[in-house]
Amino acid sequence: METITFSAILSLILLAYSFSLPTKTVPTETVEVSSSDHQLAEDYLDHFYPLSTKALKNVFEEKIKEMQKFFGLTITGRLDPTTMDMMKKPRCGMPDVAEYRVFPGRPKWTKKLLTYRILNYTPDLSTREVIDAIQKAFKVWSDVTPLQFRRVSSGEADILIRFAARFHGDSFPFDGPGGVLAHAFAPGSGIGGDTHLDEDEKWSTNSIGFNLFLVAAHEFGHALGLDHSNVPAALMYPTYRYVNTNNFRLSRDDIQGIQALYGRKRP
Repeated sequence: METITFSAILSLILLAYSFSLPTKTVPTETVEVSSSDHQLAEDYLDHFYPLSTKALKNVFEEKIKEMQKFFGLTITGRLDPTTMDMMKKPRCGMPDVAEYRVFPGRPKWTKKLLTYRILNYTPDLSTREVIDAIQKAFKVWSDVTPLQFRRVSSGEADILIRFAARFHGDSFPFDGPGGVLAHAFAPGSGIGGDTHLDEDEKWSTNSIGFNLFLVAAHEFGHALGLDHSNVPAALMYPTYRYVNTNNFRLSRDDIQGIQALYGRKRP
């Protein structure tokens, strides 16, 4: 019979002991998030991703997943760097909804001719530049629908446009430079259709600061009844992205959305 050495016996004992130890789980990658970033994320998700009142095990995590799904990010449920970067991008102040779905109840204007009035002007641009940018922003929507827009200089108007900073009387205060750039209200009476632009931003007619035409055209989409698109090339995508405004054309997603409400432009 072959003799087993002491060292061999000791090795067998140690091997058996190692199998009896509990298995150590390798933790998934954790990302350190500062308290200020965590607060920013909470405010961002509460405003742009208000979930229904159904019972959820982890509301914060579910909101992160919803946001990551909307923007096409890796769905982790964690505040990873890519998610935080997206949250910090300048954007529209309206909540995010997939594709080009409209506000609850599908509100829309019941008339084809809409009036608008510019209540005040930004010192960043001349009066003429603001008027032209606003007119051009409405035109992108009238080019593909039967809608028509007419500017009035006094009295009542369907859509009131103004520049304002911080608290400005509508329960949706602006947050200073960067962050939220503007917001608009769904079609309807009273404040319906009204569009507010953050005066704390640097407005321009080019790529410096924020292009007034691009932001206004996006907000007018809301004023006509559209919600946000998750198509990055769409005008109704929630985050700001500068593009050359010469011969600007709406994306197919934007056109499908607005024509679902108002139909196509007749020759």
